[in-house]
Amino acid sequence: MAEHLRTGEQGEQAACRFLEGAGYRILARNWRHGRDELDIVARMDDILVVVEVKTRRDERVALPEDAVDQAKQERLFRAAEAYLDKEVDEDLRVRFDVVAVIFEGAEARIRHIAEAFYPTNDG
Repeated sequence: MAEHLRTGEQGEQAACRFLEGAGYRILARNWRHGRDELDIVARMDDILVVVEVKTRRDERVALPEDAVDQAKQERLFRAAEAYLDKEVDEDLRVRFDVVAVIFEGAEARIRHIAEAFYPTNDG
């Protein structure tokens, strides 16, 4: 497995542990609809939380969360709509979060950005 894929997988595992420790229930990981993917789908009370995980070994060049640009957000919105249609049979509020994971050696530093962005009608 390529190093960046291994790093991403480790980041998602760290993000899941962090979210579970904070009381979230993980419903799905790497859920796909066509070419779109949701890294983590979690639930907290009556909120469905779509979590995009960005992992880096170094954040000196750019913050991990900066990689969640408008195009990525639109793909997440599309995938979340598909997830709701296919997997959810109740009315839940949906929230989009970003979890930034920065590995410093073997230690993971985690930054959870709740309500990181919102769906828009721009496109």
